[in-house]
Amino acid sequence: MRLIRYRSAERGVACGVELPDGVRVDAGVVAEDYDEGFFASGGLARLRDWVDGGMPGGVGVEGDLELLAPVARPSKIVCIGQNYAAHAREMGGAPPEEPLVFMKASSAWSGPFDSVRLPPGSKELDYEVELAVILEKRAVHVEQTDVLNIIAGYSVFCDYSERAYQKRRGGQWTKGKSYERFAPCGPVLVTAEEVADPQDLRLWSKVNGELRQDSSTADMLFPVTQVVSYLSQFMTLLPGDVIATGTPSGVGAGYDPPRFLRPGDLVEQGIEGLGVMRQEVMASEID
Repeated sequence: MRLIRYRSAERGVACGVELPDGVRVDAGVVAEDYDEGFFASGGLARLRDWVDGGMPGGVGVEGDLELLAPVARPSKIVCIGQNYAAHAREMGGAPPEEPLVFMKASSAWSGPFDSVRLPPGSKELDYEVELAVILEKRAVHVEQTDVLNIIAGYSVFCDYSERAYQKRRGGQWTKGKSYERFAPCGPVLVTAEEVADPQDLRLWSKVNGELRQDSSTADMLFPVTQVVSYLSQFMTLLPGDVIATGTPSGVGAGYDPPRFLRPGDLVEQGIEGLGVMRQEVMASEID
């Protein structure tokens, strides 16, 4: 299944499914929202039964929609840094021996086509396309062999980063990762059974039509199953939580000289089978 969330004049925030032929159907008769409660209560199974049963009571959604992130704002966004060897090298370091973990504030959560604004005084805004993993079940000390059984699905994610905040404001990455709209996700959540192998997906990003990142999730140093199992040793992962699994080389900071984003730039990110996002970079509202 392909899950969507959207905003409509009639219902406000609503959720639905996107069928293989592109038709979108509102799923409000079986789901108020795709959030922690939905996943924790077996919502995906109910939704799947409803779809398989012909979607009784479902209403087609037509026209241009304001697509939102495909799940409601999660309890946490957990990220893995330098999970591609070439990206670690371009950032000036050796590949990590264990997953490098940091957090993004959940208030940075945003839709796949929302604009992204420069923070006040920002000169080093950067982009990072990533595979997002969305959890269906609570995870504590989960074995790597069981991880695929607790994943709801996958989506496209961009880890926007203000590198000066990240690198030169006290050494805490979260400062550079958590500004408003620094965590766009979407346009759909593709459920786990639709993705044959999460380690065999092409992912890419473009800036103003120029291909900047182009790689495969096969190049991850730590695969999805290892990342989720590893994180569950240190924190309780909840249904609906999002794990961003790292970015390949080609980020703005990796160029010499660096190629950071400026107002008016158009950033696009895509992952094979999961869709494409795009954001326009806007000037700060405060400067």
